[in-house]
Amino acid sequence: MKVAVVTGAARGVGRGIALVLGETGATVYVTDRESREHRHSDLPGTVEDTAEQVDGRGGHGVPVRVDHTDDRAVEALFQRVRDAHGGLDLLVANAFDGNALPFEGGPFWTLPLDHWHNMIDAGLRGHLVSAWYAAPLLIERRGLAVLTGYTDPGAEVIAGHAFYDLAMIGVSRLARTLAHDLRPYGATALALSPGFTRTEAIMAALGADVPGGDSVEFPGRAVRALLADPHVTRHAGRTLPVADLAKEYGFSDIPPS
Repeated sequence: MKVAVVTGAARGVGRGIALVLGETGATVYVTDRESREHRHSDLPGTVEDTAEQVDGRGGHGVPVRVDHTDDRAVEALFQRVRDAHGGLDLLVANAFDGNALPFEGGPFWTLPLDHWHNMIDAGLRGHLVSAWYAAPLLIERRGLAVLTGYTDPGAEVIAGHAFYDLAMIGVSRLARTLAHDLRPYGATALALSPGFTRTEAIMAALGADVPGGDSVEFPGRAVRALLADPHVTRHAGRTLPVADLAKEYGFSDIPPS
């Protein structure tokens, strides 16, 4: 049975990845700061909700409330995984502060400085800290680290937002660095780039009637394919768009509801 940690999985892409992993029978540690006892947003979704949905898909969901800006809490999470399983097959570092996504850009001096915390501290640094604690466990099982982040090679500044652009470019570069360091030890790291995804936050901001977009489970199908690939090391250090992986591995999105 595979053991996975998916950060930022109370809702959005993290939740979708956790659900698809549940279909493989995996044990999925679902982390987020959103729990039934501690709410930070009016959007639906908690770690308990996602863990129960993982169970319903045939896996074993383990809800863990973690603020990924709290290094000690992250350390305790991975110590718990070590104590229970001795190693880790998959880390999906996905947590960002979803309460302050940059749906509107603008000149950098007009952007709230709080967005630095949302994008860099809670996001990019959170990815690094999770990987830092997960690395010895991934090495034990020659596991896979997937860092999520949006890329747009044609954009001068991604989303027209300086802090978001820096965070997303940083995720891609971090994946390269982690892959370089993990390669001699048999573990793999890469970055995954979803397209426009119909997350709860995006639907709340833009309206449920916005046409197009992917389900939150489409990136999950990409992660499932990567985890099952015995030659996944060929992707080490790369930033992989979900749509490209769908063509390579032959999966599709779930039908629209």
